[in-house]
Amino acid sequence: MNFALIYELLDEMVDFGYVQTTSTDILKNFIQTEAVSSKPFSLFDLSNVGLFGAETQQSKVAPSVAASRPIMSSRGEQGGKNEIFVDVIERLSVVIGSNGVLMKSDIQGEIRIKCFLPTCSEMRIGLNEELNIGKSQLKGYSSAVRVDECRFHQAVKLDEFDTFRILKVCPSQGEQTIMQYQLCDELPCAPPFQLFPSVEKDYVNRVLIFLKLRCDLPPKSTALNVSITVPVPKGSVSMSQELSSPDQTAELQPKNKALLWEIPRFPGGAQLSALFNVML
Repeated sequence: MNFALIYELLDEMVDFGYVQTTSTDILKNFIQTEAVSSKPFSLFDLSNVGLFGAETQQSKVAPSVAASRPIMSSRGEQGGKNEIFVDVIERLSVVIGSNGVLMKSDIQGEIRIKCFLPTCSEMRIGLNEELNIGKSQLKGYSSAVRVDECRFHQAVKLDEFDTFRILKVCPSQGEQTIMQYQLCDELPCAPPFQLFPSVEKDYVNRVLIFLKLRCDLPPKSTALNVSITVPVPKGSVSMSQELSSPDQTAELQPKNKALLWEIPRFPGGAQLSALFNVML
């Protein structure tokens, strides 16, 4: 339950096997994950819940990634090392049919630099040399990486990009997005989520919707702010739900003829489930 917290603590305390600090006052400035205490939780069917399903991180938990940390850190004042972070952040939007088949997809991605260095000389970022931009026909038998289109920050030098796929930039202190890219429809691999829906009509005026959602990201990765929108019949008037963890939320939106299921934090390898009882 507290794996992310422990991992983050060790990451801040130890560098290359050497203890840097054990002061709780210093560590508090850099640790953003809060401790989770185990609580008994009643669920309609525990057999459908994965390892992290019944008890997940609470809603207050912040992602332990560089992108969420404050720019001005007191680390330098404490005698720590200057640091620079490079994050790849992707927002994935997909349409999944009632049979679980992927129908439409869209990926908006960006490469973001977060620099804590007072001054930084030129930085070279090498992308995959087989990166292909545009919907042109791919040639050869290599596993090329393709994006439909991309945009660069005005400070990025592209003189080596066409030949060697190298970005050159002199990052200033703070945060900046050096590259944005987009990929639609033809994904190079399976999406990181699998949805298993089941819909039953119970009586004349009630529909039961059971959803099981699995996150296929690596265990060290976490999906944030996952939203699932499910179409409902036009005459839907009210809804009750049973969710597999207390930090999830769900609401019926009659105007949009849909129900919205929101998951603030979804660890890789976890499986969550929800049962919705929609009255017509």
